[in-house]
Amino acid sequence: MRKATITGVRQGGVVEIPAPQAKADWVVVKVHTAPMCTEYKAFLTGAPSQQLGHEAAGEVVEVTQPGRWQVGDRVVVMPQNPCGVCSLCLAGEYIHCQDVADFAAIHGSREGSATMAEYLLKQERQLVPIPDGMSYDHASMACCGLGPTFGALERVGAGVLDTVLITGLGPVGLGGVINATFRGARVIGVESNPWRAQKARKLGAEAVVDPSADDALAQILALTADGRGVEHSLDCSGVSAAHRLCIDAARRKGTVSFVGESGRTPTELFISDDMIRKGLTLRGSWHYNLSLTPKILRVIAANTDKLDRLISHRFALEDVQSAWETQVGGECAKILLKP
Repeated sequence: MRKATITGVRQGGVVEIPAPQAKADWVVVKVHTAPMCTEYKAFLTGAPSQQLGHEAAGEVVEVTQPGRWQVGDRVVVMPQNPCGVCSLCLAGEYIHCQDVADFAAIHGSREGSATMAEYLLKQERQLVPIPDGMSYDHASMACCGLGPTFGALERVGAGVLDTVLITGLGPVGLGGVINATFRGARVIGVESNPWRAQKARKLGAEAVVDPSADDALAQILALTADGRGVEHSLDCSGVSAAHRLCIDAARRKGTVSFVGESGRTPTELFISDDMIRKGLTLRGSWHYNLSLTPKILRVIAANTDKLDRLISHRFALEDVQSAWETQVGGECAKILLKP
């Protein structure tokens, strides 16, 4: 089978390897759609990467024992390889599992763990059925396309009476615009990339503020009903300045959800002013509870037109170099690889 690899600084390609084989409760999935996410960071630095991708939609093609899946079933592949038995996994919070399965120890190598490939191996419990009539491309948005912001907005209960601020309108932030507007909330975006700012407006954002403006915070506050801030802020950029903007733009007793990965860069936080006196609730939001999967699939089914706009490019697997170059260029939303 073929899979994508990174071989050097801004250099990627496709290699041939043996196809994986099903084992115990691990099934083989033929990948029809592999959304691209943070892998571009390794592409930029040249960090050698052989196992790329963490989200996919495809078709079950091999099982070894009677179970919940049969050959031919259409599925969404959820990220991670959680243990399935810890308290977090049993509560549906598998994304936070601290005892993830050792893929290489179970299968003899890490081959088969990548989603940016023709085939992959996945635990039965990490697959979700795709409803009849839903395309692989749309179903794949149940992972990082809509998933992180869906989980964040669900936890804070954002609704029709709320204004939501979203900083960072890359693919995840744009997915947040879809999620927030579907819930009936007003959306204010923050983005310096003109292409993505325009995309956000087309997806339903009421306004988009340039974070480089000296009065960016004042512009945001002026867009709220009484000038006192938004009910909910979501950062999808991972930038410390955006974290601070989300905190400052939130009204008293508001919520701030951190969705974008930020590495090791610290963010300034004032316990008295931000937490005690302002009464903010700060949350980290990586994904969503597995029990909510039917709900996000209903969100997908109700937003097919917007998802068609969120998915800006599709590339064949062998064109992964062009896909990464498009991704780092910035004039794109969600990009899909098609093995």
